[in-house]
Amino acid sequence: MTVSFPPPSTSEPSREEQARALCLRLLTARSRTRAELAGQLAKRGYPEDVGDRVLDRLTAVGLVDDADFAADWVQSRRANAGKSRRALAAELQAKGVDQDVIGTALAGLDAGAERGRAEQLVRTKLRREKLTEDDARVTRRLVAMLARRGYSQTVACEVVIAELAAERDRRRV
Repeated sequence: MTVSFPPPSTSEPSREEQARALCLRLLTARSRTRAELAGQLAKRGYPEDVGDRVLDRLTAVGLVDDADFAADWVQSRRANAGKSRRALAAELQAKGVDQDVIGTALAGLDAGAERGRAEQLVRTKLRREKLTEDDARVTRRLVAMLARRGYSQTVACEVVIAELAAERDRRRV
């Protein structure tokens, strides 16, 4: 006796359709890198070949573009969080963006603008600080704030010392 299986149901979506729907749902919240989407598909148990086909199709229609993602990420995180080149590169690398794409996205940033952004961040914080004769606590906090945003210790110390002196002069007047 042979057992016949019923034909596959046309009402039940295929794994590829499910994977595509998942990717589209994730992309509606925010843009994502190809590696992020591949990670989500793998986490949910989709076979790698299904994920590759879905991601290739999404890339072909322009919904997944790591270069655009990196450029938007750099612009947004630079403006809103005041991140340095080093911090932005680390964030993009953690999101699975290729080194060449990261280099291209960061190519438009210059050191002068980075230092200017650090000065702006310190100025903003200094206006809320109470200055005393001993500025060690304020200096330490401001340098730590810049370090968390990825600025080098040299730049952070130079900027904090210069801005602290300028703020003291401003308050004396």
